[in-house]
Amino acid sequence: MSVNGEAVRVRTKADQADEPGWEVDPDDDWALAVVATVGRQLRLRREAAGMRVGEFAAAVGYGEDLVYKIETGKRIPRPEYLDTADEVLGAGGLVAAMKEDVKKVRYPKKVRDLAQMEARTVELQLYDPLNIHGLLQTPDYARGLLLMRRPAYSAEEVERFISARVARKAVFERDPAPELSFVLEEWTLRRPLGGRTRLRQQLEHLLEVGQLRNVELQVMPMDREEHAGLAGGIEVLKFEDGSTVGRSPAVANGRPVSEPRQLRILELRYGIIRAQALTPRESASFIEQLLGET
Repeated sequence: MSVNGEAVRVRTKADQADEPGWEVDPDDDWALAVVATVGRQLRLRREAAGMRVGEFAAAVGYGEDLVYKIETGKRIPRPEYLDTADEVLGAGGLVAAMKEDVKKVRYPKKVRDLAQMEARTVELQLYDPLNIHGLLQTPDYARGLLLMRRPAYSAEEVERFISARVARKAVFERDPAPELSFVLEEWTLRRPLGGRTRLRQQLEHLLEVGQLRNVELQVMPMDREEHAGLAGGIEVLKFEDGSTVGRSPAVANGRPVSEPRQLRILELRYGIIRAQALTPRESASFIEQLLGET
């Protein structure tokens, strides 16, 4: 469809209401409060402008059902919805400004909390024995992994988790940038989960990330006869004030810890794992070799 020669995307009630990834998590109290507040503000501004739901829906180009869901706090509005609503209601940017709050609540609470911690770190030490770490995954590779989960995630959950992982990658763009250290298991780089095309793109991405000055990628070869990481993954996050938070399935049942003795265990294990792995330069060559074989 076109108007004056310009293409216009017609958003129907069905394709908006059924689009995955924009439902509110019923167990996330903060997200429920934010989305309810945004919806209430949109409804009050619409009523103040003297517009009925049908008129407003036609003006913004969305279905009435979606407008009702957003105004009653049952649906997270897309950024472009808020931009268009701002124009239609003549809000002078006040409605569009709510995009920052809405953006945060789209992600699952546990991922959102982790992203907030990562945003304050000056150093991260990360080891995942089962998968390529989430911060290093391409969106397509992450989608492949999430689709394999059993019991299966819903389409909505898959999209929410992918969006969350993409958002966490902001840690690579911070200035000043934190120091990031990753140890990857060789088998996670060889197994073509989701298909060889996805794996090739993932390996290429690892080579790109590994060139960043603040990032060190190391590979733990499968032929190592000694391995300090058999107890599970490790995350150590260090902050500017000198505090540290760590997490591992082998310590405190995976709960975040800050007690010095527990942190010493995690840092000791991570240090040994790094010493047993290939150096960053050797690891880059190894990944290049794998890419040639894939």
